Amino acid sequence: MTNGSMTNKDQKPVAEAKTIYMSRAGLPLSFRLDWPFHKSTSGADFWVLHADIALESSEGLHAPVAVNLSLTVREVLPSLEPKDAEGPVINALRKEVDRRQIEFLKSGKLVPVHFSSRHYDFKRSRWVFGKVDDEETRTLLKRKVFWQTKLAGGPVWLGNPVEALYCETDSAHVLKLARELAEQGLITLEGEYASANASLMALVEQFEADMRAAVTELEKKHAFERG
Repeated sequence: MTNGSMTNKDQKPVAEAKTIYMSRAGLPLSFRLDWPFHKSTSGADFWVLHADIALESSEGLHAPVAVNLSLTVREVLPSLEPKDAEGPVINALRKEVDRRQIEFLKSGKLVPVHFSSRHYDFKRSRWVFGKVDDEETRTLLKRKVFWQTKLAGGPVWLGNPVEALYCETDSAHVLKLARELAEQGLITLEGEYASANASLMALVEQFEADMRAAVTELEKKHAFERG
């Protein structure tokens, strides 16, 4: 995954060393994607991309994964280049975290993750990661701005189409909800970029408690599976 300077709609360069993506339960995640996809050497008809998901604000917990792209999904992607595949891949991995299918450890073996047709609605020709309502989207945005600011600094790009794709909406609607947060005094919004206000950063105990609760539920699930 490529990080670095980006440009907003006013053509102002914005440096962003690391992008934080939130799980719906409140886990701050970052993704390293080791491009390119390559054809499986096992003889199976799929493509593989190695990746690592970091659980930010933890003591080095991460999950190395192998994204196994099925033939059916390959056919709906314009290409396997980052410009076409990065958003769907990140959101497929994020969905697996939401489903508690991925365990975060200080060191772990490579885990296969199936990037398959369950993430794509062929009838409507669109990606599906689970529709969320406006209140859930506002919560995700608040968490994203908080954790991005705390862990990597701001401003935070809320017009990122990856976020809209994950909520099964569009960037215009995400920015509409962001303006509502700005009206509440939680963020300052300039174009597509948000800066956290003191009132948002003061919610640190709430956001950290959400993260701890989500980690606990994740650990309980995997501990049960191990017996």
